[in-house]
Amino acid sequence: MARTGRHAAPGTITRVASAGRQAVPRPRVVMAVLGLFVLVCVMLLDGYLHSEIGNDGRVHESGGSGDVPASVLEGGPVLTFAPDGEPVSHTLPPRTIALTFDDGPDPRWTAKVLAVLRAHQVPGTFFVVGQMAARHPALIRDIVDSGSEIGVHTFSHVDLSYQSRARIDRELAQTQLALAGAAGITTSLFRAPYSSEPDAIDDTTWPVYRYLGTKGYISAFVDTDSEDWRRPGVARIIRDATPENGRGASVLFHDAGGDRSQTVEALGTYIDTMKAKGYTFTTLTASLGATTANHRARGAELWQGRALIWAVALAEFTMPVLFWLLVVVGAAVLARLAMMLVLARRHARLRGNRRFSWGPRVTEPVSVIVPAYNEKECIANTVGSLAASTHPVEIIVVDDGSTDGTADIVEAMGLPQVRVVRQENAGKPAALNHGVEQARHELLVMMDGDTVFEPATVHRLVQPFADPSVGAVAGNAKVGNRTTVIGAWQHIEYVMGFNLDRRMYDVLGCMPTVPGAAGGFRRTALLEAGGMSGDTLAEDTDVTIALQRAGWRVVYAENARAWTEAPGSIGQLWRQRYRWSYGTMQALWKHRRSLVDRGPSGRFGRVGMPLVVLFQIVTPVFAPLIDLLTLYGAVFVDPVKSVLAWTALLSAQLLCAAYAFRLDRERYRYLLMLPLQQIVYRQLMYLVLIHSCVTALTGGRLRWQKLERTGEVGSPQAPARAAR
Repeated sequence: MARTGRHAAPGTITRVASAGRQAVPRPRVVMAVLGLFVLVCVMLLDGYLHSEIGNDGRVHESGGSGDVPASVLEGGPVLTFAPDGEPVSHTLPPRTIALTFDDGPDPRWTAKVLAVLRAHQVPGTFFVVGQMAARHPALIRDIVDSGSEIGVHTFSHVDLSYQSRARIDRELAQTQLALAGAAGITTSLFRAPYSSEPDAIDDTTWPVYRYLGTKGYISAFVDTDSEDWRRPGVARIIRDATPENGRGASVLFHDAGGDRSQTVEALGTYIDTMKAKGYTFTTLTASLGATTANHRARGAELWQGRALIWAVALAEFTMPVLFWLLVVVGAAVLARLAMMLVLARRHARLRGNRRFSWGPRVTEPVSVIVPAYNEKECIANTVGSLAASTHPVEIIVVDDGSTDGTADIVEAMGLPQVRVVRQENAGKPAALNHGVEQARHELLVMMDGDTVFEPATVHRLVQPFADPSVGAVAGNAKVGNRTTVIGAWQHIEYVMGFNLDRRMYDVLGCMPTVPGAAGGFRRTALLEAGGMSGDTLAEDTDVTIALQRAGWRVVYAENARAWTEAPGSIGQLWRQRYRWSYGTMQALWKHRRSLVDRGPSGRFGRVGMPLVVLFQIVTPVFAPLIDLLTLYGAVFVDPVKSVLAWTALLSAQLLCAAYAFRLDRERYRYLLMLPLQQIVYRQLMYLVLIHSCVTALTGGRLRWQKLERTGEVGSPQAPARAAR
């Protein structure tokens, strides 16, 4: 909405009626939780697919074979079991070769192997790893379409001799689901990882093959190993793969697991050489005169397999996106910290220069407007602090239909410079506008009813108005109730996240918010901007942007300190920040035309709007990725590197926070709470922002919620001493 305030009649304030705002329905909370749950599931699935989760790298070394029948040890490369459980060994006919390929499918090498087989009109038998099959389903379909055969090589390429029967069942079942989803087939052919010739079966691995036999699997071994995984050269691969004395053979190659260029190069020459010697090529099952070991998948297994392939496709798409988002977010976080440090230092040096001046000293009286709704715990302290001001003030307390006697408390104080204005409950913007109408002076100060000022705060807050281009001044809001853990966390946030930010935005000339706790306004500028609007839940952000779009400067008075009572519980904090973040989004959307405007309005759109969107919405929304991926990496990948990376980022934030504390002359001991704040408090703020985004995207409305106050911020002097 562009410049609504410019059309207001001179001397009037635009009033916007508050629409009935409904509380956010619970389904939006459910959506946010489900979204986080899906993200975690996707990460875990991707980790399982890449052997970061559940990986077991142990490999069994051959031992004694006293329990293994001699017929198996001396038999052929195919092992089945009769109905009575007796093992049956099978050998390939003379001059018959079954080309077998392990560890695929691989997106680079499997396709090249298939191309060689097609060119020579030769089938193969591919023992696939379920993880690879699920990630590359198109290659499984290509293998089937080429006339080749597929067998199971487990899902995660683990040595089954170390696994329980439950794990063995999962390895088999998951691979079968991957095959069903990828090509609509299942298979009864199996080759164990790290297996070789039958005589390598020992007493440890033999029970595994017997168990597989009871489940109907055909176990495949090798007669001849090309040892192509060693990359010994094309000639050596061909020599090692050649059977002796015209015997039939199951020959082992690999189409994945590393550089297989030598395998691809050797394969064509090997096929031509063996054909010239009178050999024929077939699949492993066909070489035994049996039908294919591949079967059509049907019913639930087929649809479960497709669901697995879809889930894997989602994970394979999502994780690279998350990685690059992590890179962008990490860069944005570091860029923001760097900008804050550099520009805050520039701000401090500029304002600390003895020759700096806003102009002639401002001594004219000021109207201080205090909107109040049920502030009986705090209002006496607030008004009392204003009465002690060193600057001449009139104090206007606008009672917005309080039911707890707030107005009576103020009137009972009997202070001559204080006026109480009563109105029916209409909301904070209406109360502020009413106060402006009642004000006698050009310079206005607005503050919350739960805030106290130091004696010099009003005087310091209005000094920038010596510059006629300044339309509003942001004060330095501080947390008065910082003795609790949650108060200390907010104290760090106020000093670093709010006030250091304001120094940066002041230098850039695009202040996003004059805080409701301490803000100064030029009456003329405020009227030109249309007054305090009820269009959004962040009337302070709304009016600040409107003032800058109207051509007025908004600056920061870092020495104008105000002590506010921050929320004392997680529930109250959630409600407050939810309203802030949602209101900020409303204000940005309302002033979206500043992106294409010219002049001062366009300046805010070109500089302020992108920075606020990037640093206060986009980056925080995706910042949980840093913690989530750090936790994932610490648990499943490399705990040392993950923790070091997170610690490095925390150190950068600590450096920035320490500088902010130095500028505000705050005690460094509160920074001891920073690590815990990053682990707990920051996550809460992320959830609040994500919840706000869900509300905004789904068109929800949020009602104003009054926070409970205790009145513990008693006077400006006590907090001031605590800050030293």
